[in-house]
Amino acid sequence: MSRRIPHALILAVSVALTEVRHDPIRAILLGARLLPTPARHRLRRLEGRLAPHARTAGPTATPSAARLPAPSGRTVRPVPGRVLHLVTNGLPFQHAGYTVRTQALTRAQRAAGLDPHVVTRVGFPVTQGVLDARPLQIVGGVPQHRLLPLRLPYGQGALLARNAELAGRLVERLQPSVLHAATDHGNGRVALALREAYGLPVVYEVRGFLEETWLTQAPGRSRTDETYRARRALETHCMREADLVMTLGAAMKAEIVARGVPEERVLISPNAVDEAFLAPLPDGGPLRARLGIAPHELVVGTVSSLTPHEGIGTLLHAGAELRRRGVPVRLLVVGDGPERQALQRLAARLGLDEGAALFIGRVPHAQVRHYHAVLDVFAVPRTDERVCHMVTPLKPVEAMASGLPVVSSDLTAMRELIEPGVSGQLIHSASPRVWADCLESLYYCQKRRNEWGAVARELVARERTWERVAAMTREAYRRLGCV
Repeated sequence: MSRRIPHALILAVSVALTEVRHDPIRAILLGARLLPTPARHRLRRLEGRLAPHARTAGPTATPSAARLPAPSGRTVRPVPGRVLHLVTNGLPFQHAGYTVRTQALTRAQRAAGLDPHVVTRVGFPVTQGVLDARPLQIVGGVPQHRLLPLRLPYGQGALLARNAELAGRLVERLQPSVLHAATDHGNGRVALALREAYGLPVVYEVRGFLEETWLTQAPGRSRTDETYRARRALETHCMREADLVMTLGAAMKAEIVARGVPEERVLISPNAVDEAFLAPLPDGGPLRARLGIAPHELVVGTVSSLTPHEGIGTLLHAGAELRRRGVPVRLLVVGDGPERQALQRLAARLGLDEGAALFIGRVPHAQVRHYHAVLDVFAVPRTDERVCHMVTPLKPVEAMASGLPVVSSDLTAMRELIEPGVSGQLIHSASPRVWADCLESLYYCQKRRNEWGAVARELVARERTWERVAAMTREAYRRLGCV
């Protein structure tokens, strides 16, 4: 199928021209994303400096404007079991825990006898610099629908109203029985507008608290800032108005209930893995050899977005301390993000160059287990931020499924995954020296590493498979009368 590049170019140019008038920095960032890959790599540092100063899709709506106008439309006859997932972005254009979860959940729902469809945010993927205007792609057997007009309005309210209008046409065509919107509030507000127009129940899936993440992305931000308060209010509006709320863990559920959502309307739909992650790992020897890692060296690493709250700097300092002690450790960091260049500079200052700290970059999800096979210990050195205490990440769940021992900062959300001394270890301090002490003890005790990894794998196989999660969502839809 043609990528409809002329259509994509017209949309990209119209967005860029609008942004030039209202927010030149966003216009520059869009232009950089449209460049060929080699040229974009050369501008990575400039992108990193500009990104924190750009607005987020135009002015943020105020809480009083949370409700979007309902699109006018025809009566629909819902098809039992047909689900429309409203998400921000998706595979194959965006690789992150968010898009992996969408794909894994919908594939499992399909296997469970449901008929899931995905619709991404209006303008995606063109507004992310991908010249592809196909209205429909089949990704892993699941239809992904794109909303790509030739022009987009400016400002969040107008943009989401257009989103709701175009999504309404899709609802009339697909006739789903339930609308399943995932974080952030933009998707939830569109779903609520569609409910008003078509009478369909809304599930709001809280995958994170993005106002809390926003606090960690630049120094000087606080909970008194207008942006923080507006985002929190809009998220809370979606939680309270939805017919059902799903979220990833107990800590997140407690936060949602504290915002005024009845406990019986909040269900836990945890991050999980498919059967492929529970299979034996591939042989890690060839990849270790290509990376120049000797068989006797301890490999500690992570798969993560490289953002400030992930705390990768603590891991680098701990690695430097271990090497000062004579422990033959290698650090393996798989992933990309705004902190990558700063972390690479830190590694060089700490003497971790020449392969002591390996920054692999982002890899396709299908290749993650090849890097798991290289690791001896999976590290989660997240910082002591409120968002880290609440949100349970996907990547350590995948590592546990691979039979890796996980060492993590002692965070409320991570206590839901790890039993200290049984399936991994929780570290009560951000001190690199304390981290080094824990990792050094594991270097000298392979038996303990193997035992922790085996217990972790059993826990995931028992409680955290996408098959199990899909069955839970099917039951939730049944309660809403949608199956």
